[in-house]
Amino acid sequence: MALFFTLTSAAMAGCADRQPSKSCDNDFQWQIDRFADVNILRYQIPHWEQLSLRQKELLYYLGEAAIWGRDIIYDQNYRHNLAIRRVLESIYRGYEGDRTSPDWAHFEVYLKRVWFSNGIHHLYSTDKFFPDFSAEYFAALIEGTPLELFPSDIPATEGLFEYLSPLIFSNDVALKRVNQAEGVDMVANSANNFYRNLTQAEVQQFYAELRIPDDPTPISYGLNSQLVKENGEIFERVWSKEGMYGSAIERVVFWLEKAASVAENPHQQKVINTLIEHYRSGDLKLFDEYSILWLGVLHSQVDFVNGFIETYGDPLGYKASWESVVNFKDEEATLRTEVIGANAQWFEDHSPIDSQFKKSEVKGVTAKVINVTTLGGDCYPATPIGINLPNADWIRKEYGSKSVTIENIIYAYDRASIGNGFIEEFAWSDEEVERAREHGFLARVLHTDLHECLGHGSGQLAPGIRGDELKNYGAALEEARADLFALYFMMDTKMIELGVMTSLEVAHAAYDSYIRNGMLTQLTRIELGNNLEQAHMRNRQLVAKWCYHHGKESNVIERRVRDGRTYFVVNDYQALRELFAMLLKEVQRIKSTGDFEAGRDLVETYGVMIERDLHAEVLERFAKLGIAPYSGFVNPRLIPVYKQGQIIDVKVEYVEGYIEQMMRYSNDYSSLPTYN
Repeated sequence: MALFFTLTSAAMAGCADRQPSKSCDNDFQWQIDRFADVNILRYQIPHWEQLSLRQKELLYYLGEAAIWGRDIIYDQNYRHNLAIRRVLESIYRGYEGDRTSPDWAHFEVYLKRVWFSNGIHHLYSTDKFFPDFSAEYFAALIEGTPLELFPSDIPATEGLFEYLSPLIFSNDVALKRVNQAEGVDMVANSANNFYRNLTQAEVQQFYAELRIPDDPTPISYGLNSQLVKENGEIFERVWSKEGMYGSAIERVVFWLEKAASVAENPHQQKVINTLIEHYRSGDLKLFDEYSILWLGVLHSQVDFVNGFIETYGDPLGYKASWESVVNFKDEEATLRTEVIGANAQWFEDHSPIDSQFKKSEVKGVTAKVINVTTLGGDCYPATPIGINLPNADWIRKEYGSKSVTIENIIYAYDRASIGNGFIEEFAWSDEEVERAREHGFLARVLHTDLHECLGHGSGQLAPGIRGDELKNYGAALEEARADLFALYFMMDTKMIELGVMTSLEVAHAAYDSYIRNGMLTQLTRIELGNNLEQAHMRNRQLVAKWCYHHGKESNVIERRVRDGRTYFVVNDYQALRELFAMLLKEVQRIKSTGDFEAGRDLVETYGVMIERDLHAEVLERFAKLGIAPYSGFVNPRLIPVYKQGQIIDVKVEYVEGYIEQMMRYSNDYSSLPTYN
């Protein structure tokens, strides 16, 4: 898939300071809020003042388009999310009772969690989370809030408590947003709003019948629609300006039209206009046309992602969540990714996969380092640190892919994690800690570069394979494939020859971190007793645990215990690289041939189950550090300056808090009806 996530600021602990080309304001407030298991951070926009007025105006318009899609992701995640969010916000805005009690504090935390996850299900585990206040207190909150403040389009407005209480408090309602447990009906048992009144078998049959055999340029069937069954008839509700989510998409289009008027060049203008046409009609052939044109945006500094793109939220991998990332290229840092991208054919030729699955000609690989200016939809408040698009395999094969490393987000994670004690707690030795401090930041960004720039775009499918045969295991296996590609080449002296790193110690730091995270530290984000659900987390454990078990005889990775604390230590980096190569070869074979059974066995054996005693130990150690395992961001506020009706500048402000931004977005950027 396309996103490369970093899920916690703790994971960035120990990274060396940013490269000297970046300025750092030591007085900048990186962390601005903390609640439940979440840190809320700010990110800076470096080099803003170096942009032209036209570029600033373009970024402002694209940013407005990004914010206007916010309601869509709430509704996609769960059909009652907008009702719940709007009622909670009405209470926050107008409750006339005591706002100093512990229960009120619990209410605020619950509202903040709903904002962070774009709904009532945990962003990563996708489990429903529950308030720390009682249903009786919720009834009192509703009673203590003027009725006219509540949304008028919620059914049974006079009985809000009776209507909403089961949705929020019941242990029998909507317990899992994305349920990929083996053996369950993944449609009927998932709470997302992609399907209505359907079974998994019905969905799969519907889309199987739409496919055209041997179509060399297949559209991504179902990508931008809700599939519904009514009166025995199955049909799609397309997400478009004239269809479902039309009122929000209309506002997105309005700002995209303004963006097109100040595009940097005709090609970029055509890209934006083609996306607009796709939004107007919902035609997926236009989305493919837009994606191909978007790949050709090579001479513009400003760029963006906007649309129904990633399918992580659908257990079957058909439906895409709405997202947006607005950004501009960091010219200096991009030199690193350009060197890697320019050698894409060398990496493909030297990949350890079977030759029949290698591309004889790598096309259109472009990569850059970006600074994000606005995050939206499924990329807000939590955001990826890297992106590789488009997702359609045939477009990748014929036209290539475009990759980005989001460096100002990585930097914000890094700065917020300084001195938190995380690396010292989970690294075995002082040598490992020092290696992380000296080389960790470069190891992280290079791994992201390779993962996004080359990993996702590497390899090819066998003739007759569509790319969706791996079904619910496809996302985890694709992330494993890209990670393994990056890890394998991190230890290649070619990286030194290319000048992107000076020592293999950078690769050693990457290997230390990856094994430590896959085997230990990512468990800090999972409740005790649960297993792994999120694709990136399954991927990391799969890779680390497979290598641990297959390297056990020669002690490549050693499990050590000291003072009751468990560590995983890499003893032989070269041997570990060879294990990465073996696993990469197998994962590529699975993807290229569509071997569902082998893919399922690999994920279920190594990527899902968590060792309970180890998990309990990790959680106990982590709790003592007082670190939140997840992080998200508020956006800087872009404020246009007008003179005689014309924008003469766009200023950046970093003063808005988390609650203030969320309430402002809900007040000013919410156009969807409560139920869609």
